[in-house]
Amino acid sequence: MNWITLAHEVIEGKILNDEEAMAILQADDDELLPIMQGAFTIRKHYFGKKVKLNMIINAKSGYCPENCGYCSQSSISAAPIEKYPFITKEEILAGAKQAFENKIGTFCIVASGRGPTRKDVNVVSDAVKEIKEMYGLKVCACLGLLKDDQAEQLKDAGVDRYNHNLNTSSRHHDYITTSHTYEDRVNTVEIAKKHGLSPCSGAIIGMRETKEDVIDIALALRALDADSIPVNFLNAIEGTKLAGTKELNPRYCLKVLALFRYINPAKEIRIAGGREINLGSLQPLGLYAANSIFVGDYLTTEGQEENQDYAMLRDLGFEIELAEKQAALL
Repeated sequence: MNWITLAHEVIEGKILNDEEAMAILQADDDELLPIMQGAFTIRKHYFGKKVKLNMIINAKSGYCPENCGYCSQSSISAAPIEKYPFITKEEILAGAKQAFENKIGTFCIVASGRGPTRKDVNVVSDAVKEIKEMYGLKVCACLGLLKDDQAEQLKDAGVDRYNHNLNTSSRHHDYITTSHTYEDRVNTVEIAKKHGLSPCSGAIIGMRETKEDVIDIALALRALDADSIPVNFLNAIEGTKLAGTKELNPRYCLKVLALFRYINPAKEIRIAGGREINLGSLQPLGLYAANSIFVGDYLTTEGQEENQDYAMLRDLGFEIELAEKQAALL
């Protein structure tokens, strides 16, 4: 297959069929660089050589009643993680200050649990009002299953984006969790969209799914019209249901990122959790398909040193993209 030709067809509006999508995931490793060149052709058309940086603050750790098999914070996890209730507004503001100083464009407030309480939403709302005024950051909230009134309050406070990942295909969902449905996740994204919050939803790759499942989730996110798509690669934490799962290699991860770019050409594709251990020394190549990364630590696992990420971007000749007001304040 001529991957550059396919890339130009995608730019012109083509939607990959199942055979073309599978060809990316099943391609011989000798085809990897041409596939990535095609992905970069699409990425450059829509985003040039800019990279969006994101940072997470873990606003509540553990104590989650859900039974998600990948998660160290779930009710069925025996992973030895730090657990604490919802943090204060002042702690959230301190995290935002750090993000601003490190040229992070999107500050992500993430909390474990099935969904937020009224108090949780109030704390986030109060913090976001000050973050927007002081730092001009784009703010993404990820608080679990969302109700209409909560979405409206978050939007009014200045939250720009709401994250709720589909995680896997509808077919594979019940293998990962049974304490909520795939439709529950779709519904939360739709509620966020209805109230003017930019929808952020992505996937976790490497959870014993098939290649067909990977294609299905990429297509489902296109149908959902998610503006931002985080692609996580499973970090199989000891104590979780999926501990010991080792299905990924760096070359396959790159093909997955390329697939998501070919299927969702104009969307923010973010390399998210697990990139360090699953992409390894090939991390820089991932940004030829993706245009966004997380910097710093994740929820209960560590990322690589921030200076390594900035050095990687400099070596690639890529440019950090700042939020408009943030750029003015800096």
